[in-house]
Amino acid sequence: MGVKYWLSLAIIALGVSVPAAAANIKLYLKDGTYQLVREYQVLTDRVKFYSTDRADWEEIPLELVDLKKTESEIKEREQALREEAKSNDEEEKAERAAVREVRRIPMEPGAYHVEGDKIVAMKVGEVHVVDNKRRNVLKVLSPIPMVTGKSWLEMDGLHSPTRFDNMPEIYLRLSEEERFAFIKMGEHNGNRVLENITVVPVSKEIVEEPDIVPTYHKLDGEMLYKIWPQKPLENGEYAVVEYTEGKVNMQSWDFGVGPAAAEPQKSKAPSKKHK
Repeated sequence: MGVKYWLSLAIIALGVSVPAAAANIKLYLKDGTYQLVREYQVLTDRVKFYSTDRADWEEIPLELVDLKKTESEIKEREQALREEAKSNDEEEKAERAAVREVRRIPMEPGAYHVEGDKIVAMKVGEVHVVDNKRRNVLKVLSPIPMVTGKSWLEMDGLHSPTRFDNMPEIYLRLSEEERFAFIKMGEHNGNRVLENITVVPVSKEIVEEPDIVPTYHKLDGEMLYKIWPQKPLENGEYAVVEYTEGKVNMQSWDFGVGPAAAEPQKSKAPSKKHK
């Protein structure tokens, strides 16, 4: 009696459920054709198989069957199913981890970032409207009267104390539907600039010019968004902001990417020697 091989792509050992149509096997023949079978059995001098076309058991001489090609394709399909099962398992684990993470975000409006196993609340920065004559703290609920000409929306200092290596993923919970963005900050008189502001003469139209970084975002819950940059960020100073266009009412949570550069040293006037 010959050695028997019973093969099926149900692949019960893998724990993978395969539709009946997908479980069919191609039993290749040496003339280049094949029989579509549910399973087959190799006997001493023949191959017994269950034909899916004719729904019955049949036999064919072993010398006509290309077993090597048949078994090779079966192994490839089994490997593909193992990889698919692994990928699905990893995806499900990642989704469960993301759901657990979202549940840990506080309900209070604000910006948050993940630091290991902790959710860290980001501090709202103090923003100033600066023109050539005055410097006022920006209060979202009490907009500052704007004068014609150029102004700057600034935060004190050249560097944020909050630093990231490169690709921050930040959660932003809003109190109401509002615009939000990542902004790359510039410099002005030793401070960080969120945006340049121009008040047009006569019409008094306010033109805001933030340097907005392209980002992805998704809604993760009630008024909760996850935001991350589309491309790796260059070293520099940034902020995630909530604002109304044309209202100069920007709330800012600042951060830096990469190590903070050393502050420039102020030159000292040479001391005078008394004769």
